[in-house]
Amino acid sequence: MADEQKHTPFLTSAEPERTVSTKTWLIAAGAVALLIVIAVLATLHRTPVNPGAALPVDANAASLPISDRSMSEATNGAGGKSTYLDGTITNNTGKTLTAATVQVTFATTDGTQPHRETTPLMLVRTRVPYVDLQMVSADPIKPGDHRDFRLIFESVPANWDVQPPEISITHAELR
Repeated sequence: MADEQKHTPFLTSAEPERTVSTKTWLIAAGAVALLIVIAVLATLHRTPVNPGAALPVDANAASLPISDRSMSEATNGAGGKSTYLDGTITNNTGKTLTAATVQVTFATTDGTQPHRETTPLMLVRTRVPYVDLQMVSADPIKPGDHRDFRLIFESVPANWDVQPPEISITHAELR
């Protein structure tokens, strides 16, 4: 009988159960919260607004002409289509342009309300080995200078009339 008392029962552990410390839980929770914040910011930054109605043009829009517009399309691996609108913006104001928002209007073939998207103006930073974009605030445009830009649209409607869309500067920040 003495031998039976020395053996541990079959389903019990001889080692005490290990617990996760409070510090580990706090670090894990902080990491998850940080990932959520990054995902939300990335989504807000890339999601254009489509208010449906035309926004008023910025008071400085006439001094920020857009020229050399061209368009292209590409398909992605998932079967989606992206429409690119490239052009040049010139700063004819007496101040440095630090940010700009544009509204792009795609006319339709069937006479329905045009499709509008409002998005930040993205400047072309590099073209090789691929086109890399940046916000205007990363490299402000001085008076008299011009820069190439690219706008990317993922949701151009099927009834778009395939004519170059109208571009309006709805907000410009100058300093």
